[in-house]
Amino acid sequence: MTRDLPVIVSCGDPSGIGPEIAAKAWEVLGAALPFVWLGDPAHLPKGTPLREIADPAEAMLHAGSALPVLPHPFPAAAIPGQPDPANAAAVIAVIERAVRLVQAGAALALTTAPIHKKALKDGAGFAFPGHTEFLAHLAGGAEVVMMLAAEGPQPPLRVVPATIHIALADVSRAFTPEVLRDTIRITAEGLRRDFAIDNPRIAVAGLNPHAGEGGAMGREEIDWMRDVLEGMRAEGFAVSGPLPADTMFHPAARARYDAAVCAYHDQALIPIKTLDFDGGVNVTLGLPFVRTSPDHGTAYDIAGTGRADPASLIAALKMAARMGTARRG
Repeated sequence: MTRDLPVIVSCGDPSGIGPEIAAKAWEVLGAALPFVWLGDPAHLPKGTPLREIADPAEAMLHAGSALPVLPHPFPAAAIPGQPDPANAAAVIAVIERAVRLVQAGAALALTTAPIHKKALKDGAGFAFPGHTEFLAHLAGGAEVVMMLAAEGPQPPLRVVPATIHIALADVSRAFTPEVLRDTIRITAEGLRRDFAIDNPRIAVAGLNPHAGEGGAMGREEIDWMRDVLEGMRAEGFAVSGPLPADTMFHPAARARYDAAVCAYHDQALIPIKTLDFDGGVNVTLGLPFVRTSPDHGTAYDIAGTGRADPASLIAALKMAARMGTARRG
């Protein structure tokens, strides 16, 4: 695999573990996978070898000797574990700047360090539920889905929740035929474009226990899910289900599909975090650029202690590079 552009890493909340895991990821990857950190150099751990650059392409020259940094000054210092409202607007501005750079072709892909939505809302009136929705907005209202991918387990696991950050009591209303169709379509397109899977196999979990067990435990599977999936199979999608979620994630079952579409958040995230808690990657499918993220939050409780594990960020960077290369053909 050859690359002539780096991945760009937006700094995220500087009071979280983002700066620490970026420095650790560079120590592991160096010139093998050049990336540029976009943020305030003062927020990186003391002693981090860094090289301030003016253009992301310069990272290809310097990644072997120092962490390439595209400076973006923040108004306040970063105190580990204590988010400062004064920095909220700058965190948002970094994401916007990173998206502009990737869309302009100055970087191969975007990997985002964790943000804290409440801190951004309190400090800058951030109006989006999270990174995914904000990136879709910056991309002009793109239709997107969130995929969590773990390549450590064998077979690997990719899961896509059709509904995300809503109460469980609201899932049955939000999970509609249109939502399921759109989720499957975006997932299939993303697997073809970004993972080079020509005919992606998608398994769909039922909403109810045992996929409704013939209507005894719920009727969504009978009333409309089967019709949706039959219609998509007629269109050429390699889709199976609705399947009982409790038997979808053991190794033999995972070998039969390339991604699993689930009805709600925990149905998708519990298996992937159980199988590979440290190596999971958050991928946004449907954007006009590649975006990945470590599958964890700001971890304020351990920020600044040196205990943060960079494994998920490293996995996110590797996946971003592969996806960006696949998308470029």
